[in-house]
Amino acid sequence: MIDYETYMKIKSCHEKDGLNCNQIAGIMGLSFKTVKKWLNEKRYHMRKSTNRSSKLDPFKNQILQMLEKYPYSAAQIFLRIKDNGFDGGSTIVKDYVRKVRPPKTKAYLKLSFAPGECAQVDWGSYGSVNVGSTRRRLSFFVMVLCYSRMMYVEFTVSQTMEHFLACHQNAFDFFGTIPKKIMVDNLKSAVLKRIVGQAPVFNPKYFDFANHYGFTIAACNVGAGNEKGRVENGVGYVKKNFLAGLDIPDFAAIHPAARHWLNAVANVRIHGETRQKPVELFEKERSFLNALPANAFDVATVSQVRASSQFRIPVDANRYSVPAEYAGAQITLKTYPDRLCMYKDDKLIARHVRSYDRHQDFEDPDHPKELLIWRKKARDQKIYMRFLTLSPKAEQYYRMLEQRRMNPRHHVQKIVALSEIYTPKAVARALDDAFTFQAFSCEYIANLLEQRSRSLPEPGALHLTRSEDLLDIDIEQPDLSIYERKGRERKK
Repeated sequence: MIDYETYMKIKSCHEKDGLNCNQIAGIMGLSFKTVKKWLNEKRYHMRKSTNRSSKLDPFKNQILQMLEKYPYSAAQIFLRIKDNGFDGGSTIVKDYVRKVRPPKTKAYLKLSFAPGECAQVDWGSYGSVNVGSTRRRLSFFVMVLCYSRMMYVEFTVSQTMEHFLACHQNAFDFFGTIPKKIMVDNLKSAVLKRIVGQAPVFNPKYFDFANHYGFTIAACNVGAGNEKGRVENGVGYVKKNFLAGLDIPDFAAIHPAARHWLNAVANVRIHGETRQKPVELFEKERSFLNALPANAFDVATVSQVRASSQFRIPVDANRYSVPAEYAGAQITLKTYPDRLCMYKDDKLIARHVRSYDRHQDFEDPDHPKELLIWRKKARDQKIYMRFLTLSPKAEQYYRMLEQRRMNPRHHVQKIVALSEIYTPKAVARALDDAFTFQAFSCEYIANLLEQRSRSLPEPGALHLTRSEDLLDIDIEQPDLSIYERKGRERKK
């Protein structure tokens, strides 16, 4: 049974904020069935009490005596009273035991921290988000300074080592300083092994990272998540205040929204525990924090991979190219949250922007060029060998083309093509004639082959169809007076 105030809050979350039953249940700490039931009620009403008898009534005193004697479980009590004649179900027994013996709340000491002494970090998860053409689990990293409660949050779609360290770096840049100690849970990115009563075995990469930035690692005891209650509260605060009811169309849209929320809401609110704004307490804490080092730590995850025959390297269900000459070679891959770097013998041979989409192929336009050059050279060499088989003088013809700087490759390619149209024998004869006339070009060979391919009939004797045609020819008498005129002119 809930009170009227809780009922109105459920209605407000649904009608004003647009939250569904699951979201309201998570925010208010109620069960899904309770929220659904009261959302279906048009008005608030009190449950009428009834004094109905129960099958358990005759056994209640016996149950109380058993609980006073020894902390029996409800299942044990059910078996004992069943032997004494109880014919009811186990649920009614469990409900009554829970009522007369409410669960004990474990007490914890309240931890206090000096300014700059410690920060706490943890991961949180919240459903999934669109990334390109796929969906991925949405994770977020939270770092909280224990004294001021100054918070940093960063959203990712992975919780791998390079993301864990990069989020630390980004948090340090956000604060502009580094705490003296960072408290972590026993996640594998920080603690490889933890045995009760023994010192924790830290992840070597995280240990080197801590030494570089000058902070110590404090791992929580096994099963003692309360020791980092500040960051756990921070994770819950991100879910309830920032993510609840937030429409996230794509992963890229969440980063600017989260930074705005940090600066406009999370770090300027009146904190429920300190009763002060985290940003104001941070100004008092800043001088107690360590300064940033001159150089950043290399957070990349290094692995050895082999490039495929298509000169590709797979990462997160995507494929990235390397130069074609490294197909099948062993490559050193450095994986960063935002980029991928490929090395061969300490030489950077490829670099790609990291994608969190799936089943995509990323090729640098320069990577297949060497392969295309090899293929072109192989094709040219094959054509040249075919050209040499056309005639014994083919090699000498090629040298003459080179001497005249006539792009021998072009002319050879055309002449080999002519050998497929005409016969190789015809082309060989044309090459022989070329030396006779000192004509070196594919155009000359083509013209010669074309002319020789045309067969013209030999001329025959002239036959007149009628004999009288020859007899009827009239020949005019020549005019000789022209010579007489020429003679008189000379005498004068």
